[in-house]
Amino acid sequence: MLSSSSSSSSSPHLLRLLFLSLVLCTFHVSFASSSQSVGLGYRLVSIQEAPNGGLIGHLQVKGTTSTYGPDIPHLQLYVKLETPDRLRVHITDAAKQRWEVPYNLLPREQPPLLKNTIGGASTPPTTQEYVGPNLIFSCTSDPFGFAIKRRSDGEVLFNSTSNKDDPFGNLVFKDQYLEISTRLPESASLYGLGENTQPGGIKLQPNDPYTLYTTDISAINLNIDLYGSHPVYMDLRNKGGVGSAHGVLLLNSNGMDVVYRGDSLTYKAIGGVFDFYFFGGTRPLDVVNQYTSFVGRPAPMPYWALGFHQCRWGYPNISYVEGVVENYKKAHIPLDVIWNDDDHMDAAKDFTLDPINYPHDKVVAFLDKIHSRGMKYIVLIDPGINVNSTYGTYNRAMSSDVFIKYEGEPFLAQVWPGPVYFPDFLNPKTVQWWVDEIQRFHKLVPVDGLWIDMNEVSNFCTGKCEMPKDNLCPDPKSKEPWLCCLSCTNITKTRWDEPPYKINASGIQAPIGYKTIATSAVHYNGILEYDAHSLYGFSQTIATHKALLGLEGKRPFILTRSTYVGSGAYAAHWTGDNKGTWEDLRYSISTILNFGIFGVPMVGSDICGFYPAPTEELCNRWIELGAFYPFSRDHANFASPRQELYVWDSVATSARNALGLRYRLLPYLYTLNYDAHVTGAPIARPLFFTFPNMERVYNMSTQFLLGEHVMVSPVLTQGATSVKALFPKGTWYNLFDMTKAVRVTEDNGQYVVLDAPLNEINVHVCEGAILPMQRGGYTSAEARKTPFTLVVAFPMGASEAEARGSVFVDEDERPVMRVEDGYATRVEFYAKVSAKTVTVMSEVEAGKYSLEEGMVIEKVCVLGLEGSVAGEVVIEVDGMPYSGDVSSVHVSGGSSTSLERLEGGGKMKAVVVEVAGLNIPLGKKFVLSWKLGVTN
Repeated sequence: MLSSSSSSSSSPHLLRLLFLSLVLCTFHVSFASSSQSVGLGYRLVSIQEAPNGGLIGHLQVKGTTSTYGPDIPHLQLYVKLETPDRLRVHITDAAKQRWEVPYNLLPREQPPLLKNTIGGASTPPTTQEYVGPNLIFSCTSDPFGFAIKRRSDGEVLFNSTSNKDDPFGNLVFKDQYLEISTRLPESASLYGLGENTQPGGIKLQPNDPYTLYTTDISAINLNIDLYGSHPVYMDLRNKGGVGSAHGVLLLNSNGMDVVYRGDSLTYKAIGGVFDFYFFGGTRPLDVVNQYTSFVGRPAPMPYWALGFHQCRWGYPNISYVEGVVENYKKAHIPLDVIWNDDDHMDAAKDFTLDPINYPHDKVVAFLDKIHSRGMKYIVLIDPGINVNSTYGTYNRAMSSDVFIKYEGEPFLAQVWPGPVYFPDFLNPKTVQWWVDEIQRFHKLVPVDGLWIDMNEVSNFCTGKCEMPKDNLCPDPKSKEPWLCCLSCTNITKTRWDEPPYKINASGIQAPIGYKTIATSAVHYNGILEYDAHSLYGFSQTIATHKALLGLEGKRPFILTRSTYVGSGAYAAHWTGDNKGTWEDLRYSISTILNFGIFGVPMVGSDICGFYPAPTEELCNRWIELGAFYPFSRDHANFASPRQELYVWDSVATSARNALGLRYRLLPYLYTLNYDAHVTGAPIARPLFFTFPNMERVYNMSTQFLLGEHVMVSPVLTQGATSVKALFPKGTWYNLFDMTKAVRVTEDNGQYVVLDAPLNEINVHVCEGAILPMQRGGYTSAEARKTPFTLVVAFPMGASEAEARGSVFVDEDERPVMRVEDGYATRVEFYAKVSAKTVTVMSEVEAGKYSLEEGMVIEKVCVLGLEGSVAGEVVIEVDGMPYSGDVSSVHVSGGSSTSLERLEGGGKMKAVVVEVAGLNIPLGKKFVLSWKLGVTN
């Protein structure tokens, strides 16, 4: 939905935010400066083995300063190697419990009890080492600093020790200001630290501001803290042509600035503790695997969620929504899910239906109709609950006492329904109330998922507010409902509302309670909003997931705007309010790739832009790209002209082409969804994930990979009819026309100019892959019932080569996603060409489910062969000769040539061999082979 910060092109608030993004370039210079006068550091007084096998130490301040408040005199250091590749360093006040991310929200081991180290043993040796299988912790005593090193190559991953010439100082630990730094080598390329829109690409840029604090600011604003907070980064280094990666997480939910200078990185947090987790790597995939094994594996998505979604803020009634669905059908454009923004609600109140425009009987009849086609329906809900004594949800909430408080009363704010209170999802009673409200609503409207928006949390007002005495709020005649209509006064009387250090909130060091909940407001058990602010969306997501999980025992689908560390274990995400511009088209790629690193692989951007109106050409290019986002949804603002994909004939053509391939690739995408759930592997990922040794792809933000082998190279420039794409070494086959190939022999890759007419996007598969594909369809339910084709990609003309791939299929609405006989099947495919013999085979795990569902392989398409089929194709199934209709099996071949414009590429020829007419059960092990003859 349109946020309060991006209401319309004419909104004064929006114009102010656009101005902020322009002044950032002058502000960040001073933001990046650092002073060693903030604190004088600590010395290590004692260190010993902890009861649970780690180390526990006592730090004592060396001297105090008054900057940002008094230093905490004694700190407890706790170091624990939690796995061979994950090491934790936890530093907190040794005398008093401090705020940390709640252990029930993000389960993890509790550090030892406090006060075990004060007044401890004698001065320790100058250095200490704690050696694990793969990681080493070492520290210096005076001033205290620590380093993390990888054993395998000796690489120092993090080093907090400060020298007098460094632009950063030693450890600082005050009540409302924590600072720590690490030096970085020149070879370090950093990724992460979001959520923000990065105009320079996915790689972090020195001296750009990186502020982490959840804020309702639209994604059109560059280098500003946006909807989510992810204080984690991946560091990729290249030595001697070999890339190695590691990850660093600071688990702290308080607002913070991260100052990245290129050769160092400094954290400046306004509360909490230092709770570092270091992930040893060494491949990018290893880092994400290790990270998600700690913060939570990505949630399994139902199969239909990988289909195409259509949404718009401004569908006036249910008949209109029905017309959109029918228009997609008439245009022969695939569509799986239709969405409603807040149009379905009665006066924007959660869990209600507009009795005039969305009457209950018509909505239910519409759902019955689309459900019969295998389609789904999702609606939006916001956290703000309208203060309205005629509203059942509000009354039940008041009875259960579930709202965040200010001075003992529910904190009053304003969002779309007008005056609202915000539920406190840190309160167990609130979670149960929320679960109950969702269950009540589902009985009224059997929706298939929920969209939780505005949960940073967004507030149209600032400060302490009261109902106005002289005007209506909301004013039913107002055309600007995002303007505050309550009577409000700023809150500046506490150190929580006006902390001593001002983070770069909103790009202007705005008060941290600006357009959100007052930071001196109180949650359950006395928790301050100051500490828990960035956890709001995360806590709401967990409660929503619990509710959906208990409805019908189905796999939940949740889309959330605000995210935190671990959100991917419960929900998908979209990049928020973007613009219909060529720049925003390009920016979307970097943000999506970042969220894969954050452990949120199901992510997308509003296709064609949220506002204002895109051009026809831009919408063509955006659906071509958006068809390959993990989460693919067209979404627009009510003030923009219609932009459904069928509005323009040319866009409809592009949609049929691009989505047609997406729907044929659904088995591959769903398998990537499974892999993400099991290992954390992103669905969409940067090229360096597969090619970590190739430095020239380290900031590649205009192309990306789906999985390991499928590369998407979109047009991102107005008027372009070709695209210059970088191809890593190997043979790459065009998935729209497999007789077209690019062959690169250079170790560092090569740029190739590809044709890209208006209705076409370039998508290639690399040698070594076996892709499971199906025929496609207009819904995923239809597509998944069609037979499989295996596309086997060998290097062009290779006489000795191998390829492999896999497919996972299951009863996709079960909450669990695992290989289990009768419920799911996983098949590994292998292929090789050797001694003029081609062999394609499979290994099956738990084949019962796919056998019962009648899933079969109808075709094997082998690319890059040097010769044609000579003699009979031999097929064995479960070790026995193929029992199917052999007369239906037929072989065909065509030529495949490398692109002539590839420098030095020549015109190599190879054969595409199709073995069709098969009927091999997917759930049975098979071997298919033939001899190669000479091609004339």
